[in-house]
Amino acid sequence: MVLTLSATLRVATPLILGAIAGLFSERSGIIDISLEGKMLASAFAAATVAALTDSAWVALGVTQKGNQVVSGIALNILASGLTIVLGNAWFHRGGQTPNLSAKARFMALDLPGAVSLRDVPVVGPLYGEFISGHNLIVYAALLAVPLTQWVVNNTRFGLRLRAVGENPQAVDTAGISVAWLRYRAVLLGGLLTGTAGTYIAIAQNAGFSRDMTAGQGYIALAALIFGKWRPYPVLGACLMFGLLDAIAIRLQGVRVAGIGEVPVQFIQASPYLLTVILLAGFIGKAVAPKAAGVPYVKER
Repeated sequence: MVLTLSATLRVATPLILGAIAGLFSERSGIIDISLEGKMLASAFAAATVAALTDSAWVALGVTQKGNQVVSGIALNILASGLTIVLGNAWFHRGGQTPNLSAKARFMALDLPGAVSLRDVPVVGPLYGEFISGHNLIVYAALLAVPLTQWVVNNTRFGLRLRAVGENPQAVDTAGISVAWLRYRAVLLGGLLTGTAGTYIAIAQNAGFSRDMTAGQGYIALAALIFGKWRPYPVLGACLMFGLLDAIAIRLQGVRVAGIGEVPVQFIQASPYLLTVILLAGFIGKAVAPKAAGVPYVKER
């Protein structure tokens, strides 16, 4: 059970980062359907830089400079094809990057006391395997949720962000640049999706492979809608999707009475089936920011 919960945190990390990225964009009035493409492009960029520099930190820094433009489906398609073409051209491995060394990855961290408490009943497994034993980006993703809650609800930037997503005309009338506010929201989203892609490529895995994000950007977008554009409900949705994925991984090869071995195809499809079911049941109750997806034209 503890191992499943621990795996849930690791699987949910890119979803949390992607959903929070979408939250900033959509709260400002910009519908960001390019989370998948930006995560995939970031994963490729991070793995490439890590392979060339043997440094995880350099790879993380580079990915933050290339994910600033929301271009929707076009970016998703471009990222899917371009990463393969560039991977073939640069590394001649069928679109993959070379396997990364431990130095070029973000490895698991043992928190203070984790080793000494490992044999203590209940407390040891919870602290040693559930709380400790994750890499830095997992902890950063979890901290991003309360930080986002504070920024959106308790800062001047957050107040203006919410206002521009609901009534950009009022914000413009107050003498505040709608375009600059939205641009900053997209920049924040780019930073977070860049970190999510980096996590997938050089923390969760040891390099880049073709379409390795596997729809996680779309699931993050579904979690954002399911969480009604609020940080903590979004976190809950991401953890729910992560838990299902973690359980699905552990079901591989398991035989169920009366059914036999659970088909691998069903296990792989289960997170996406849940996404469809939840959206079909709850999307009608989730109200997006009023100005989301509506281009703002400044009145003269």
